[in-house]
Amino acid sequence: MKRRTWILSALGLGGAMVVGWSVLPPRSRTGAAGLMARGTDGVALNGWLRLAPDGHVVLAMPRSEMGQGVFTALAMLVAEELDLPLERVRIEQAGTDRIYGNVAMFVESLPFHPRDIDADPQPALVRTGRWMLAKVARELGIQVTGGSSTVADAWGPLRLAAATARAQLLAAAARAWQLPAKELATETGEIVHASGKRASYFSLAPLATGEAPGDVAPKPRDGWKLIGQPAPRLDIPAKVDGSARFGIDVRLPDQRYAAIRMSPVLGGTLASVDEAPARALPGVEQVVRLPAEAGASGGVAVIAKTWWQAERAVAALKPVWAAPQGELPDSNRIRQKLEAAVREDKGLAFHSRGDVAAAEAQAGARVVEAVYAAPYLAHAALEPINCTAQVSQGRVQIWLPTQVPGAARDAAAKAAGVSSDQVTVNVTLLGGGFGRRLDVDVVPQAVRIAMAANGQPVQLLWSREEDMGHDFYRPMNVARLRAVLDPQGAPLALESVSAGDAITPRWLARTLPLLAGPIDTPDKTTAEGLIDQMYGFPNQRLAHVTTRSGVPVGFWRSVGHSHNAFFIEGFIDELAEQTKQDPVAFRRALLKDAPRHRAVLDMAANKAGWGTPLPQGRARGIALHESFGTIVAQVAEVSLENEKPRVHRVVCAVDCGSVVNPGIVAQQVEGSVVFALTAALYGRIDIEGGVVRQRSFPDYPLLPLAQAPFVETHLVASDRPPTGMGEPAVPPLAPAVANAVYALTRKRLRTLPLLL
Repeated sequence: MKRRTWILSALGLGGAMVVGWSVLPPRSRTGAAGLMARGTDGVALNGWLRLAPDGHVVLAMPRSEMGQGVFTALAMLVAEELDLPLERVRIEQAGTDRIYGNVAMFVESLPFHPRDIDADPQPALVRTGRWMLAKVARELGIQVTGGSSTVADAWGPLRLAAATARAQLLAAAARAWQLPAKELATETGEIVHASGKRASYFSLAPLATGEAPGDVAPKPRDGWKLIGQPAPRLDIPAKVDGSARFGIDVRLPDQRYAAIRMSPVLGGTLASVDEAPARALPGVEQVVRLPAEAGASGGVAVIAKTWWQAERAVAALKPVWAAPQGELPDSNRIRQKLEAAVREDKGLAFHSRGDVAAAEAQAGARVVEAVYAAPYLAHAALEPINCTAQVSQGRVQIWLPTQVPGAARDAAAKAAGVSSDQVTVNVTLLGGGFGRRLDVDVVPQAVRIAMAANGQPVQLLWSREEDMGHDFYRPMNVARLRAVLDPQGAPLALESVSAGDAITPRWLARTLPLLAGPIDTPDKTTAEGLIDQMYGFPNQRLAHVTTRSGVPVGFWRSVGHSHNAFFIEGFIDELAEQTKQDPVAFRRALLKDAPRHRAVLDMAANKAGWGTPLPQGRARGIALHESFGTIVAQVAEVSLENEKPRVHRVVCAVDCGSVVNPGIVAQQVEGSVVFALTAALYGRIDIEGGVVRQRSFPDYPLLPLAQAPFVETHLVASDRPPTGMGEPAVPPLAPAVANAVYALTRKRLRTLPLLL
């Protein structure tokens, strides 16, 4: 069977086993009003919206806010449809019903090429596969914030929910006033009529709940007043005045604090510990031994009256650790194995067309080959890993910054030995996520600690050193790229073989074990960015070798795109040099059948002044990449200071479909550039004997504010639905800088971080 056919067959079988997709109809994602009725104020019209007496509309928020602006973007969709001022939309954490599950993220995980997804008509396999997985995802209803998918997922169901509420209110007013509904309008939270009649939404809400408005559609594009306009973020005032509550800020009556030490060897366990040194210190109340679970190493924690007391006490312990069986991970040895793999293993071809071998056999054909590499990376979010837990009278409450509240609930239930409906999850603001908070390893630790605290709430806070040394790292990856050029230098073929650990199977096994299969299906997340690139080589074979190094790996902001964009965009620049062409012109020629990508490339080059003179000692580099449905081109203006790259200016062109809030898009681009530049210049995790050598920011530095470049963001107008924006501006940065460094020094940097 063909690989993709097998994947879809397995998906269909798994879906049928879990949720019976073949017999259950698709569930409405608007939901019943009862899902919002648990609120103490107001009247619910559907599962997403409740009308409050003070004139606000309460929005059930199923996604986590970690700086990406989704609280504001989703509120704007509601305010637009209900003709409300944005500040009159209030956020409330959603429940656990299936309507709040993230469908878009799972659909986009399928390994289809963008050319096939955008084809009109779509190939039957693509159309069927995406429908099938959407069906399964709707039925499972997994709440997850990731894959830059929040706005894309909410675009349809949330606007429809708000439009339905609007139609119900209009119908209620028409019936109460004995007027045709078409003569009524909505205006700043009221139903109005030309005669002067008007009534607030809330006053009509009891009548509206019984209305069945029939067919409803969201506003047409030409009716938008708010979508597409810059608007202030709803989460900023509380973050400025200090009232915003992150996980680390949780304070409860009679709260205690816990600090932890885990086995320094990845995957190790606690063999024994003498508790006396900790118990002799002030404020110490309990010492708790912790097993290895949910991907975390085994460890020991101390409960005390303050966190600093707990931290000093746990540091006084001298635990004895047991290393895991087998060969301990070593990053140098892993890289050697990956380099051998890309030379000796053909890998699994995710995308093929034409005949690469036949192209290479043509008379006069020339082969260009290069090997690129990227290291392990930590997430290093500024808010360290934390969770507050309370276990009392058979019930569990947890407060934590998480991207997966359902998985956190299930992990807490398992640790406490209760059913999931006995667990309440309170999602706080996230002080950075970047994919790290898609894991829930801290949750069973916090619950087990709370179980030893006699009903008192306990906040477990990892130190920075524990955070850095026990992450789920971006996998190390190596890629070998080969291109075939004809005697005149025209590209004939492209072959890539990359190698690195699979991410999704490891994450599923530790976070959503019910969805983890007995075997690993091909993992798009590690290979994405190479297997789905859009350059028009007539012959292609794009493959990946899946490895298993023993290092805990996870989703890192932009995932496989973060390193694969560096590989492919550096290599494309190499080919431009080999053919003595300008890098922009060379890319344009390869994108003749990809007009959207070409338009983004042209915008970035034009806005950056590509080809115009720069001050002496500066050069430009360019890179183009699509990820999460969004196309980004970046031009980096670079000089050298003390033999290190200094980036002065980054010009970004973005096609992210319909833009909800251009200010938020620009913010995400700016944050992504700084995040990506930190990784490009400094980021690496080294592992020796199973121990992570980097411990904190002195040896895993962040980009200093004084080194931050000026960032320009330019948006391509589009009438497509919105695509992702939290991650897509990360991948092009490293190759754009590396290509600029080559223009300055004639030295090609093929390994991250960028060291001369």
